[in-house]
Amino acid sequence: MTIKHTFILGASLLALTACQSETTPKEATNTPPAAETVETETQINEQLDAWFAEDFEIYLSKRPEMLAQLGRKEKMDQWNDESKTFYLNELDRRRRAMEEMKENFPRADLDPSHQLSYDLYIDNVERALAGQQWFDHQYRFNQMFGAHANIPTFLLNQHKIETVADAEAYIARLRGIETKLGQVVENSKNSADKDILPPKFVYAHVLRDVDNIMSGAPFEDTEELNLMLADFQKKTDELDLDDEQREALYSDAITALQDHVQPAYAALKTELLRQQDLATEDDGAWKLPDGGAYYAHRLSQMTTTDMTPTEIHDLGLSETDRIHEEMRAIMEEVEFDGTLNEFFEFMRTDEQFYYSGEEGKERYLKEATELIDIMEGDLDSVFLRKPEAELEVRAVEPFREQSAGKAFYSRPAADGSRPGYYYANLYEMKDMPTYQMEALAYHEGIPGHHMQIAIAQELEGIPDFRRFGSYTPYSEGWGLYSEYLPKEMGYYEDPYSDFGRLAMELWRAGRLVVDTGLHDKQWTREEAIDWLVENTPNPKGDAINAIERYIVMPGQATAYKIGMLKIQELRARAEEALGEDFDIREYHDVVLRNGAVPLNILEQLVDDYIEETLAQ
Repeated sequence: MTIKHTFILGASLLALTACQSETTPKEATNTPPAAETVETETQINEQLDAWFAEDFEIYLSKRPEMLAQLGRKEKMDQWNDESKTFYLNELDRRRRAMEEMKENFPRADLDPSHQLSYDLYIDNVERALAGQQWFDHQYRFNQMFGAHANIPTFLLNQHKIETVADAEAYIARLRGIETKLGQVVENSKNSADKDILPPKFVYAHVLRDVDNIMSGAPFEDTEELNLMLADFQKKTDELDLDDEQREALYSDAITALQDHVQPAYAALKTELLRQQDLATEDDGAWKLPDGGAYYAHRLSQMTTTDMTPTEIHDLGLSETDRIHEEMRAIMEEVEFDGTLNEFFEFMRTDEQFYYSGEEGKERYLKEATELIDIMEGDLDSVFLRKPEAELEVRAVEPFREQSAGKAFYSRPAADGSRPGYYYANLYEMKDMPTYQMEALAYHEGIPGHHMQIAIAQELEGIPDFRRFGSYTPYSEGWGLYSEYLPKEMGYYEDPYSDFGRLAMELWRAGRLVVDTGLHDKQWTREEAIDWLVENTPNPKGDAINAIERYIVMPGQATAYKIGMLKIQELRARAEEALGEDFDIREYHDVVLRNGAVPLNILEQLVDDYIEETLAQ
């Protein structure tokens, strides 16, 4: 369930890599590090590694926020450039870099590992180029993500203050919010001028979040500090400073908030209110200019397949029917007397499945952590490698919990200075039933996102663009597969918990139906909500939040089930071909040891594994 409200590499991230119009000669040419004639395969592979490393460093040099996310304390006083000009320049450099790579490194001369990196680099760039025409189709501000929420989230979670210089850089970033947020507002205005606006309901959510972000002193006459000022104070209080130094820093932070942050968010709010008056009640991508082509592009990006909306819709209906039958078997096991929909209502409303109050929230976090700890101790039975990075379960912060998704994952720092975070949204405990706790912990934590993402960035011998890359059907498919795998390992002993696993899978099958329903078949928001309420046990509030998410992120929700089915399909293929020689640990290693890849490349990797194993 990783949404990105955080950075995403791969096709979408690499669309934003490369040079400005004024660059150093090194950036302008991006030529391979060594110009001499390559005499051996080893030399050309090593040169390509160096080329990838240089290329990635150029990218990082223009992404200060990613430097922080990777644990690197560089350019701490700067934000990413969000302008369209920057985007186009970066995209052009990536295109030129790809052509130079092709010219200087003949694929046939590379070993298989480097051929894979070569292919993935091209795939990333080509996907980015395909997305260029849709730059203005993005909803820059919505209830799921946007610069308005990402800015304070980044400062709170990514910007360390360990020295006075770090504190001064924090203040510089506060001053820079006016430019950063202004660039995104400009992009949003340009979209609105082309009749590209999210539905009207979105604006109330974003405006509420803006008010939450701008609450507290120094913006209001109250003793409660604004979340950014409170964060700054907490972090600087841990420094060894005298009173005069501390007061000077604190005063500078307040001035930056008043003179730069407050005007930036005020301008955003003015623009949001203007757009709110222009927005309509239509929901799907079909309403946008060239909406059908845009949605086809989104499905291609989110699934890395050529499946049509109708094929995806029909697959969702078929999977829904299959899972319903498995749920009926659990109804018999627990001796429930009634229909499936009556069982759904029982699971939605019976108090035994829900915690409440602050004590209930603490209990949820504690038990989710315990589930992950138990699973971590059992990994050797099904995996050959494990992540070194730690994992921490956290509640979503109050300022964004009303709008954020049900749960999501934030990757650890590459240098080990920050753990991975599994965020559980405990704002409304009725949306977090205990019977889904087990599957949710496995998806976001171990063996799900934390294992896959942390292992990827800890891999050695592959370029950084692969270590930190992402393909949504791969990562979310693995997350959903990780809900299923523990069932085979003997987990979900409680039938209600196993029902929770099926409920989570059913939710993802339903996504295939409602996402295509909204964006291709012109379903209304209410029709999609009603379908989920009728066909899943999730509470209506869950369905409302989900449909509103799918509306502002066309196609993304389809990645989970399609990715899971491909991982299961390839595993079944390997089991059938290898028979007694099949080792589940080796299969999982094939899936994980190359980092994120498109589904067609994953299929080739598994086929190669089968062929190599049979040849032994």
